[in-house]
Amino acid sequence: MQKNGILVLLLILHFSTNAQSPATLAIRDYRVKQEHAWLKEYQSFLSIPNLASDKSNMQKNAQAILQMMQARGIGNLQLLQAKTTGIAPAVYGEVTTPGAKQTIIFYAHYDGQPADSTKWFKGLHPFKPTLFNGSLEQEAVPIPWPSDQEPINPDWRIYARGASDDKAGVMSILSAYEAIVATGMKTPYNLKFFFEGEEEAGSDHLFEILQNNQALLASDIWIICDGPVHQSGKKMVTFGVRGDTHIELTVYGSKRPLHSGHYGNWAPNPANLLTHLLTSMKDENGKVLVKGFYDDVTPLSTKEKQALAAIPAPDVQMKHELGFLQQENSNWSLSEAILQPSLNINGLQSANVGKLSSNVIPTTATASLDLRLVLGNDARKQQLKVVEHIKSQGYFVTDQDPTEAQRKQYSKIAKLQLSDGYNAQRTSMDLPIAQQIIKAVQSTTSYQVVLMPSVGGSLPLFVFERELKAKTITVPVANHDNNQHAENENIRLRNLWNGIETFAAIMLMK
Repeated sequence: MQKNGILVLLLILHFSTNAQSPATLAIRDYRVKQEHAWLKEYQSFLSIPNLASDKSNMQKNAQAILQMMQARGIGNLQLLQAKTTGIAPAVYGEVTTPGAKQTIIFYAHYDGQPADSTKWFKGLHPFKPTLFNGSLEQEAVPIPWPSDQEPINPDWRIYARGASDDKAGVMSILSAYEAIVATGMKTPYNLKFFFEGEEEAGSDHLFEILQNNQALLASDIWIICDGPVHQSGKKMVTFGVRGDTHIELTVYGSKRPLHSGHYGNWAPNPANLLTHLLTSMKDENGKVLVKGFYDDVTPLSTKEKQALAAIPAPDVQMKHELGFLQQENSNWSLSEAILQPSLNINGLQSANVGKLSSNVIPTTATASLDLRLVLGNDARKQQLKVVEHIKSQGYFVTDQDPTEAQRKQYSKIAKLQLSDGYNAQRTSMDLPIAQQIIKAVQSTTSYQVVLMPSVGGSLPLFVFERELKAKTITVPVANHDNNQHAENENIRLRNLWNGIETFAAIMLMK
């Protein structure tokens, strides 16, 4: 009996420690009352096209966010512009709390990836948000938007560009603040809100906005909302992101397309040359063979290693879900693999295939290479390692199409175009405010929240650190199967509702 009594006591302590807080329950009660209104507001917001290069619609998005903020009583509303004209502004607002000693800035971006409507499911349009009774992969069907009296199922999904990446961040952050005010609770912090309009286009002008507004954007921590929660569906707090840079690689053959019968086996084929060059960069197990590629990696701290060991392994689940058997780098789990720099082929292009295929030897072949960076890597230095590898394979490297003289001098020519990119960033888990954020997110759920030293995706958080000396922590919202950057992007409503509770808890944390 004594043993059983101790076991019961331990279970009670465990569940009371991980129980949802009264504040979370109050926020949830308000959310249930507001679901229909928020859903209509989000539908309207998602209907505005949000490609960063679409200046007119990006201004409409910015104005829509200003109206959402104004309706929630957020003050000092501003559109922060880069010096370069035509760039989508960052939308800013703030709430000052008397006596507050700390300031938190909440970040999300409102621009989205390009969207080809012809690739979306059965006539869906990226900017005509459609409600489904579940996931398309599980044969869900479209349903009407609910009336004010109809119950809303949290497993319904909205399909639209930006639904998860990253208008979900804007919506959940602003709704969290609304819920705090409506329930009569008080935040002990000064709150600032910063919504970027150029993230999916590379954040090339973000540094200008940060430089021009250093005093306005001073804070104790930036809370970043972007990306998906853990594949298990559990909430996640992330302390770093990978950096990102790109190389566009083109190799050359003849000056004009050649008949493959007349000249095959004799004229150089750039498609063949490119495939050999690319396979020289990685072995069959996925290890990058570029000299020094892994040399600059900053090791994990003891606490980061402990967090990594505690992450639920999603590998079996994701292989089944994605339909493949053999992973790259079989000595790494998924959680370990994203903590290493990577070299990926984003796209290949040469002559036509399928119905447009013809019996030719193409003149060029091009590959788009994506280099993901981890802490310790420098974007330009990592690119130059790849450049030196290409040279070591016998290529003359140029940044222009080859001249006649170069064609006569060099047998293998590669044109390389290097993007700017940005470095990785990681915040220490040991910071007191980091521990506060972990406790706040944990207070919203009964299971153990996943703590990630770094995620595999990239955000320009290095720029915040460089320009503002700011610390950042990422708290994602979206479901892991949200199809971000691709056709049929979606958000599961449960994730949106959970995000509202999460951000409210951070705004209220002690």
